[in-house]
Amino acid sequence: MASDIRTSELQSPVDVAEYLFRRLYEVGVRGVHGVPGDYNLVALDYIPKVGLNWVGNVNELNAGYAADGYARVKGISAVVTTFGVGELSLLNAIAGGYSEYVPIVHIVGTPSTLSQRDGMLLHHTLGNGNFEVFSDMSKNISCAMAKLNDPHEAATLIDNAIRECWVQSRPVYITLPTDIVQKKVEGERLKTPIDLSFPPNQPEKEDYVVDVVLKYLQAAKSPVILVDACAQRHHVLEEVHELIEKSGLPFFVAPMGKGAVDETLPGYGGVYAGDGSNEGVRERVESSDLILSIGAVKSDFNTAGFTYRISQLSTIDFHSHYVRVRYSEYPGIRMQGVLQKIVTQMGKLNVQPGPKPSNMIAHEDQGMANKEAITHAWLWPRVGQWLQENDIVITETGTANFGIWETKFPKGVSALSQVLWGSIGYSVGACQGAALAAKEIGGRRTILFVGDGSFELTAQELSTMIRQGLRPIIFVICNEGYTIERYIHGMDASYNDIQQWRFKDLVPAFGGTEQNSKTYQVKTKQEAEDLFNDSVFSAAKVLQLVELYMPKEDAPKALKLTAEASARTNAKQ
Repeated sequence: MASDIRTSELQSPVDVAEYLFRRLYEVGVRGVHGVPGDYNLVALDYIPKVGLNWVGNVNELNAGYAADGYARVKGISAVVTTFGVGELSLLNAIAGGYSEYVPIVHIVGTPSTLSQRDGMLLHHTLGNGNFEVFSDMSKNISCAMAKLNDPHEAATLIDNAIRECWVQSRPVYITLPTDIVQKKVEGERLKTPIDLSFPPNQPEKEDYVVDVVLKYLQAAKSPVILVDACAQRHHVLEEVHELIEKSGLPFFVAPMGKGAVDETLPGYGGVYAGDGSNEGVRERVESSDLILSIGAVKSDFNTAGFTYRISQLSTIDFHSHYVRVRYSEYPGIRMQGVLQKIVTQMGKLNVQPGPKPSNMIAHEDQGMANKEAITHAWLWPRVGQWLQENDIVITETGTANFGIWETKFPKGVSALSQVLWGSIGYSVGACQGAALAAKEIGGRRTILFVGDGSFELTAQELSTMIRQGLRPIIFVICNEGYTIERYIHGMDASYNDIQQWRFKDLVPAFGGTEQNSKTYQVKTKQEAEDLFNDSVFSAAKVLQLVELYMPKEDAPKALKLTAEASARTNAKQ
């Protein structure tokens, strides 16, 4: 048999699929999410061969949510779907990752290049011979596309896609046709790691921006620091913490930035979200004459309905691809290099103290007698007292997302939420991905707070958690439906009601046993208090699900304010 001339020229031939999965292993991926389909089956055989774990989700949407949660803990993730039906089921989750700057490598097993070229009438197609229609749908929610139709280009395209995924912190889309899976590429390339470094700023321009920033910073009488989500996504937390500690300035977080910084540091002042801010925070931030805003995402839910009252004249914005000083913008300048130089050159600054948040429960909410119902005013400070260092806390869009603003975190706590995209049910899948990442890292509890309505959208992912031997603590807030929607419109409308489930029973229904799981039901403050004080429960040695009952119309103050603002925005003519 004649040999492939191209293959014979390779020093270390390696199959395309193996090359792809070895590169993913190289950048830190250990668990690959997804759902099998006939166009990706042969490729999936390579996953265990390179030391990766196939997670195997119950559907593609949940797989996407899980990949999102995994990436937020590990730094990057991968999810595999099949052509058409599989990839389209994933798109909502990928759009969320794009919206919120989450690096997910989406790999799609596609029909062979020959079938595509001939326009064959295959299953999972629209029956019109168009094999580009689905990739076109992903184009606007991916920062890079890699169609591996030619083995000569495959390795380069793979490396570039993974690099862009990391550097831009957004999803990428890779197609892997069935006849390319076992084609050969140069394995020698694997000896050189993918360059994940960020392009440096132009030195002269960077120095100029630093000088401009320092001029305003050193002249400010009461500067503050405000940290948001993109500080996390674009890998500047080390610089941010150095700035916080060396400057001594009071610092605050936006809701999407919750968990980005160490809240036990002396300068921490709480959550700033306009009218939805923690007590004393709005007054301190809005009276400041200079706000160092790092990685801001000024969306409606992140600002409690656009209730920020900060002038751009007193703001310096630091972002991944520009710095804005008051109304002067400097494009092409990454914040990382600028922040590093500010820390070394800033000298002594004017420091005015800010508020000191705590997890103290207000006196009027402390009552435990007469089987008092659990309220949000009581719950979230109490959660703050119960949390431990390095916990991973996931909150669902709704009451939990807003309630967690009232919780001061111990050191090292990571917070996962989807404030901007806000897809209901996201948190359950994200919990699976985060718990898997925590298992790989070791030693971190994973805790989910999710409303009953949201849980019903993605409850099947509980099955994957049990299958993978994960040990999250899941609090299902049972309050009879969609509370955030009730406050936006239709408090008593039937469309905001849900079927009441026996949530505890789902654990054994999905295969949980007495050896690997436990369930609880709490309906009063005293029952919740007893649970928080239970050392076996807190040790999180098995998967645990808690039905936590709360009054139907109770909600965090910030949610009520944001919902009112959202209703006004929706009603504008």
